[in-house]
Amino acid sequence: MAQLKRIAGVNQPAATLDRREAVPALIERPQDWLVVAGLAGTAQELCAMTDDGPNVFGLGGAMGAGPSMALGLALAQPNRRVLGITGDGELLMNIGALGTIALAAPANLKLVCVDNGHYGETGNQDSQTGLGVQLDRIAAGFGIAVVHTINTMADMAEGRRILAAPGLAFILLRVKEGPAMKKPRSLRPHVVRDRFRAALLGR
Repeated sequence: MAQLKRIAGVNQPAATLDRREAVPALIERPQDWLVVAGLAGTAQELCAMTDDGPNVFGLGGAMGAGPSMALGLALAQPNRRVLGITGDGELLMNIGALGTIALAAPANLKLVCVDNGHYGETGNQDSQTGLGVQLDRIAAGFGIAVVHTINTMADMAEGRRILAAPGLAFILLRVKEGPAMKKPRSLRPHVVRDRFRAALLGR
């Protein structure tokens, strides 16, 4: 396979945010959501922020499935706030999900992509976003009306406002390379499933 090259003419500011600070700054109260967290860093972070809480369905596999699962949950539970949070590598694995999400447009769904430009779990190789692919433009091109990119802490307030407002939205949180927050979490699928179902049903 040929060596991938950076896309010419794409100028993005260098990522400066530490994800361990940026994710909690954006998602202040994860306990207020039903959360589908994609595998790797995003699942670790949301589980750390909620003390491995029952309202977080953190994936331990099925790369690319997070956004589609969040869509299905939002459609099935229209009166609940649903947060799908994923990484750039996972979203790239199933980028077409954004088109389906845009067409369904559930008003109770927010998507957050934590973009560090790398496949952090498999050797820290550059992802396509690390070479110039812009997921915010892709989301807008698919038809998601509200798209917001966070490059600095100054962009956080608008991100929080979007999360609090009704309507489908996509937020790209660009962070620098580095580790996610980590906390021991259950990777037993039946345990995660059953406690999430109980949280969903209010038990």
